[in-house]
Amino acid sequence: MSLLKKLAGETALYGLSSILGRLLTFVFLTPFLTNIFNDDRAQIGIQTDIYAWAAFLMIIFTYRMETAFFRFGSKKEDRATAYKTATTAVVATTTVLMLSLIALSQPCANQLGYPEQANYIIWFAFILGFDALSAIPFALLRLEGKALKFASVKLVNLFVQLGFVLLFLYVLPNYYPQYYDSDMGIGYVFIANLLASGVTFLLLLPTYWYKVVEDEEERMIDQTFAAVFDKQLLKKMLLYSMPLVLAGFAGIINEVLDRILLKAHLPGDPDMVLQQLGVYGACYKIAIFMNLFTQAFNYAAEPFFFRNADKKFAKKLYADIAYLFALVGTFGFLSIMMFMDIVQYFVGSNYREGLIIVPVLLLANLCLGLYYNVAIWFKLSNQTKYGALIAVIGAFITIVGNILLIPFFIRAGYPGYLGSAWATLFCYAFMLFIAYLLGQKHYPVPYRIGRIVFYICFVVFLYLSYSYFVKPQLLVNSVFSYVVSVSILGMYIGFIFVIEGKRIREILKNSPN
Repeated sequence: MSLLKKLAGETALYGLSSILGRLLTFVFLTPFLTNIFNDDRAQIGIQTDIYAWAAFLMIIFTYRMETAFFRFGSKKEDRATAYKTATTAVVATTTVLMLSLIALSQPCANQLGYPEQANYIIWFAFILGFDALSAIPFALLRLEGKALKFASVKLVNLFVQLGFVLLFLYVLPNYYPQYYDSDMGIGYVFIANLLASGVTFLLLLPTYWYKVVEDEEERMIDQTFAAVFDKQLLKKMLLYSMPLVLAGFAGIINEVLDRILLKAHLPGDPDMVLQQLGVYGACYKIAIFMNLFTQAFNYAAEPFFFRNADKKFAKKLYADIAYLFALVGTFGFLSIMMFMDIVQYFVGSNYREGLIIVPVLLLANLCLGLYYNVAIWFKLSNQTKYGALIAVIGAFITIVGNILLIPFFIRAGYPGYLGSAWATLFCYAFMLFIAYLLGQKHYPVPYRIGRIVFYICFVVFLYLSYSYFVKPQLLVNSVFSYVVSVSILGMYIGFIFVIEGKRIREILKNSPN
């Protein structure tokens, strides 16, 4: 099997959990919750706010040890010791952090503005703990190429969480009201998350006793105590991961700080602010379609890049992957925007005023996916300091962008959260630009940058032309409007086939094995 086909296969398996998970979340959970809380948008605002803070804490809990494990466990003979060292460190620090967060639950709840909900903080202490303890086992499955098992465990997590949400918010209030607490609200979603994270940890617990054993066809996991904790290796792993922690913090700032800054800068009373935050959080999930492809790709690509870094054809392979990613990503952007009249029904009617952010966030996620492609150089060349630098620059753009653009769009008569969406796009686009320039200097890869930029601009042109000149002439949700949308997509596919078909076939045919 060629390496490109192998990567595509692994991406598909990782995507089985990521895409199906995000799809079910979008198709079921988002419409379900936004309709359950259609008249109480502040509940979705609370969910958006708390998960934003949890994303920051997750960086502290894992301190990017999973990436350090990829680096120091990429060779089979080193893997067991690297795994034992990483998991031992994470278990120790997670225990301390969980107990500290539980002890400080009331002050944290007071600071967040939910003084009567200290239980939320306690629940999230356990959620973060279980997720941190699962991070290295998930990394092991990725490094071993066990994408099917990875996907299976992720799907169990998904269905447990969705099942309990359905139980708590539909079955209990409708069939067993005596067991339903109407004051709990969005807290039921947090309890479902806690139960799902606990089940996931239990499923991965056996991998904590790990040793690499040679089989004729594959490396297998043997549950023994043969691996040892290596203090010197831990020091090396920490030195490698610490710049990535800084990069991780900056990355989370880029990803979720907009929610926190919106809460601080939107005008109105606290309930009104939470309602606007709820609208932003709900519509943000529509961009999940691009994000889920990006995430599935990143799950497969990061260990794939490490496994093939020493091959003579590696750089050309990386360039081909980025080029194909861009083609698929631009098609995804155009597909979603051409059928926004349908997609909008996946959020409650009181949330649809925020759909204006969707095209901006889709482009932002496309830039993020391309960043994952071109930024691999600093991990492969042990220059993670550059990754931290790029992420810090991105964080600066996110912070300044939100502070400047939120009031700017409010003064211009638009919702303030549109400023957050544009700040996200500027951040990821600039990070992509800087990563590419530095990469060409320190680890040059022959990316087809001109073609990638052209296709991004081309789909944006098609979307804007459709939105401003074609769509106003069409009846909403009419058969003819869908025919036009399908025709535009077909035109783009045909254009790709005519211009790029030969090149794509050559890439797939000549991909190394």
